[in-house]
Amino acid sequence: MRFTRVIHESPFHGGLHNAMTRVLITGVAVFLAVTTVPGLEADSLTAGVAAVLVLTILNLILRPILFVLTLPLIVFSLGLFLVVLNALLLELTAYLVKGFTVSGFWPAVGGALVISLVTTVLNSWTVDRRRIEPAESPLETRRPPKIINPD
Repeated sequence: MRFTRVIHESPFHGGLHNAMTRVLITGVAVFLAVTTVPGLEADSLTAGVAAVLVLTILNLILRPILFVLTLPLIVFSLGLFLVVLNALLLELTAYLVKGFTVSGFWPAVGGALVISLVTTVLNSWTVDRRRIEPAESPLETRRPPKIINPD
């Protein structure tokens, strides 16, 4: 019963709609970071779109692995190392995508902060707030409470 609850709460549940929503949110965040943070540049729209797609894939595949590997540093720094982790993923995206440049570590940190804040806000607006109740099995029937001290 609890296994189905975990499946319904996973980020991969929801199919194409949730995947496209995630890509669009990352796209808005990256383009906002490119326009506001000096040192982040996209030469063309296609380079920006490619950067969004690569960053989304890196966040889905590589970020959980890096999160587990750097968990002691994240705990020791009270979560501040997550900003460094996001900055490194942004620099890796710039390395993989031609036309998308990050001019140093501090612009990567600034871009990572902007992307993290924007995705957090947009994800909080688009999240499905329906509560999933566990299904009751036929063997679990509710009994009335037992009265111990009747007065």
